[in-house]
Amino acid sequence: MRRLRFVCLLLIPVVLLSLAGLPGCHQTPDPWPEKPGPRVLTSFAPLYCFALNVAGEDANVLCVMGETGPHEFDPTPRDAAAVKRADLFVINGLDLDDTVARKMKRGGQNSALEIVMASDGIPKDRLVEGTCNCGHEKHEKEDADHVHIDPHVWLGIPEAIKMVEKIRDELKLKDPAHATGYDKRAVAYVERLNKLHADGREILKGKRERKLLAFHDSLRYFARALDLEIVDSIEAAPGSEPDAKTLSELVKKCKETGVRHIAVEPQYDSNTSAKVILRELRSKGIEAEFVIVDPIETAPASELNAEFYEKRMRENLSRLAEKLK
Repeated sequence: MRRLRFVCLLLIPVVLLSLAGLPGCHQTPDPWPEKPGPRVLTSFAPLYCFALNVAGEDANVLCVMGETGPHEFDPTPRDAAAVKRADLFVINGLDLDDTVARKMKRGGQNSALEIVMASDGIPKDRLVEGTCNCGHEKHEKEDADHVHIDPHVWLGIPEAIKMVEKIRDELKLKDPAHATGYDKRAVAYVERLNKLHADGREILKGKRERKLLAFHDSLRYFARALDLEIVDSIEAAPGSEPDAKTLSELVKKCKETGVRHIAVEPQYDSNTSAKVILRELRSKGIEAEFVIVDPIETAPASELNAEFYEKRMRENLSRLAEKLK
């Protein structure tokens, strides 16, 4: 899976250039509205929500990885047109979407495009070690001391707030004439995110069950913000299913630590490995069950709007509150 994704990433500049050069490609509609203000391209759904809430009417915001997410993204003619005229490209960073963003910039032949890593706004002591999401094994082979940082920072609400503030600062630098508007909207959005955090902690207050087995290694920041514990994950990344030995070890760990909730994702809720663990735990007399926790890496185009991140996070909190005792 990693090797295949790495090959796909290498092909992105070629694909974008070929899309731009195909006969009739000039007929691809320009996705940018003809209105004043910076053109802000974002990688996937949470970054789009963060940027859109800060931008308001003063900047234009598009998302390129909405329905596919950063793990399985493949560029389209619309993406080529979006890259070509963008002023800022807001991405997550932390080895999640960095490589694809740089290749899209080169493929789109937009040397003036500024890539903004929203995670740069998060203090280093708030980052935690995790699994490599760069899509290849370069770090492991060339730098044995390389530390992989868990990139799923948008799921920790305190970290999401820092990302919003980073986007605000970058928009103020790009468009100082509207700095007051960016400040005002950022303050309002941060207030909503703080309320989301407070509501989440309140809804889970008093729950004795606070341990989860995650589907893939994505919920560390989410759990930390809500005083939950992720005992382990079934897959390091989507598509990297564990072998029989690992599955057996996960079942044993769940039994020893008293875990009965397996956090699955709506895109992978029928995953075979998760079902095996559920069945094994139940065979041992444990009332195991699934609880859906959406990592918000993908979004249907029809649902992606300024409130999408908050809506999905509240749905996650409601499902947890219903399942945990």
